[in-house]
Amino acid sequence: MRRLRTVRRGGQLWAILLALVCTVSAHTQTRADLSALNFLLGDWDAVNLAPGESGAFNFTLAVQDRAIIRTNYAKYPARDGQPASRHDDLMVIFVENGALKADYFDSEQHVIRYSVDPRGPGDVVFVSDPAAGEPRFRLSYALQSNGQLKGSFEMAASGSSNDFKPMLAWTARRLK
Repeated sequence: MRRLRTVRRGGQLWAILLALVCTVSAHTQTRADLSALNFLLGDWDAVNLAPGESGAFNFTLAVQDRAIIRTNYAKYPARDGQPASRHDDLMVIFVENGALKADYFDSEQHVIRYSVDPRGPGDVVFVSDPAAGEPRFRLSYALQSNGQLKGSFEMAASGSSNDFKPMLAWTARRLK
């Protein structure tokens, strides 16, 4: 009876150790994949905007460092007969089957699913997955030598999958 308890405890201990090693291994692998985006982490404030415009965004680690969450807002003053407006969005960046992905949602009810391509230190491109009859989008971030972050958002019309045209461009400075 005593030997059986020892074997059970030993078996339980091995099962716990195996689960712990697998958890740590999976956590390390996921974190390493997201680490190429560490340059984005923090609070950013848009600079050099048109008069009356403002905007800011932040990137934070979430879900025990298994995802990066970006929240963003942009305010536009009334102009050219259009009322003042505000745009808000949320993007969740994660690892799925070894690949970086991102899902984007905004206050205008847009949903964009991106594949994420870190192109080197301080440089990443998000490209929407092709869908029949839908435009494609490309979102890029590049960290500049002065510490500012350049961003751009481009669109390719349906049927011209890689002919991206600029829609927005911005520069931001890190607040913290």
